[in-house]
Amino acid sequence: MGKPTGFLEYERKNAKVEEPLSRIKHFREFRTMLSKEEQKKQGARCMECGVPFCQSGMMIAGMASGCPLHNLVPETNDLVYHGNWEKAYERLTKTHCFPEFTSRVCPALCEAACTCNLNGDPVSVKENEKVIIETAFENGWVVPKAPKTRTGKKVAIVGSGPSGLAAALQLNKRGHLVTVFERKDRIGGLLRYGIPNMKLDKKVIDRRIKLMQEEGIVFRTGVDVGKDIKAEELLKEFDRVILACGASNPRDLKVPGREAKNIFFAVDFLSMVTKSLLDSEFQDQKCDFVRGKDVVVIGGGDTGNDCVGTSIRLGAKSVVQLEMMPKAPDSRTPNNPWPEWPRICKTDYGQEEAIAVFGHDPRIYQTTVTEFIKDEAGNVQKAKLVTLEPKKDEATGRMNMVPVKGSEKIISAQVVLIAAGFLGSQKYVTDAFKVAVNERTNVKTEPDQYETSVPRVFTAGDMHRGQSLVVWAIQEGKKAAHAVDESLMGYTNLN
Repeated sequence: MGKPTGFLEYERKNAKVEEPLSRIKHFREFRTMLSKEEQKKQGARCMECGVPFCQSGMMIAGMASGCPLHNLVPETNDLVYHGNWEKAYERLTKTHCFPEFTSRVCPALCEAACTCNLNGDPVSVKENEKVIIETAFENGWVVPKAPKTRTGKKVAIVGSGPSGLAAALQLNKRGHLVTVFERKDRIGGLLRYGIPNMKLDKKVIDRRIKLMQEEGIVFRTGVDVGKDIKAEELLKEFDRVILACGASNPRDLKVPGREAKNIFFAVDFLSMVTKSLLDSEFQDQKCDFVRGKDVVVIGGGDTGNDCVGTSIRLGAKSVVQLEMMPKAPDSRTPNNPWPEWPRICKTDYGQEEAIAVFGHDPRIYQTTVTEFIKDEAGNVQKAKLVTLEPKKDEATGRMNMVPVKGSEKIISAQVVLIAAGFLGSQKYVTDAFKVAVNERTNVKTEPDQYETSVPRVFTAGDMHRGQSLVVWAIQEGKKAAHAVDESLMGYTNLN
């Protein structure tokens, strides 16, 4: 341990963030990095405690605590403190495929489990990782490493999100011939089209994809497996298939007026904006239907927040974000102790921008839509809302959110974005491969296994575990690759 008293001597210091009223003028990343000297101090804050919950990746009270990838966090932080950036990169990438992605978009499960939370602020693990990986790229340490020998085994991966990319990287490293199929026009899945550019610059994805291509991985875009290519054809050409298509079946709202124009699913909206920006090299924004309009975002999660920030950048007149559940407390309650994931209210970048632009938090809690009101042309114009209250179901004992009588009100809404989560995998894909699904329509496997009910067909990521985080998708991709390699070779040495 380099600095035994570091956590006592140094306070947490975050990297600078561009002010909201400035950053809403563009779609670039707005978070910078600290100087190397300051980042070393942040590494020194790591206590190297006897039980590093930061890297545990265990489930506590139904929620993840610590890094699912089991990154060697204290060891990496110690190398940061000593300024040994190359060794820190080597240590980090023993367990992590894509730190450049998670260091930008992960909610930092590692930091939530940090022991420093007991008496102060956690170690800035996420920012430490970002500086490590960006320093590695700047110094040319991240180079393509094609396998020296090939096994001759061929693996098809359907879907190029984080789970598909992680599986591809691992299996290619083992020497298998890997082809990744993506139905969109660009590689990346939700990394590309579900996360706005200001959170994850798409050049970061392109940089990694180029390396993977140089290592021998083949990417085929614009190919919708299950439609353009039959499952039988894929199984005939390849020894194994991994389905990593995500939980791409969005949850809808079944209320009167839902058929009105200018009501979009959140990911469709975010994809449309990102594609427009990429196609025009950020010169043309073809989403003018938002400018000057009252926007209602339905859903209080990360995707809903992304819709808020994106709508503001597109010139929305106003933005309201509806959340069915009550507002979470501002700090931990006694029934939510460390190292559980903190169930507290967080104000993310989109909400910060709405407060700066409109003068108030865009979120309205315990509220949902009961009807959309159209104009004569069929465009949505207003939304009828109702307040909800928690009420115990006497039959099941569960708490449900039920409407409060007489609480209805109508607000202006010319654009509506539904960010209510996902229900599971898309039926045409699972039907094409004839794989069994569970009650949530996720692809079914035995517990902690990745092979589906169909021999030689495996699954990973959100399609397997349901809608989740990028870091979980990467972990799923690695484990699926491990299972595929073992089924092909009879053993595996993949970590």
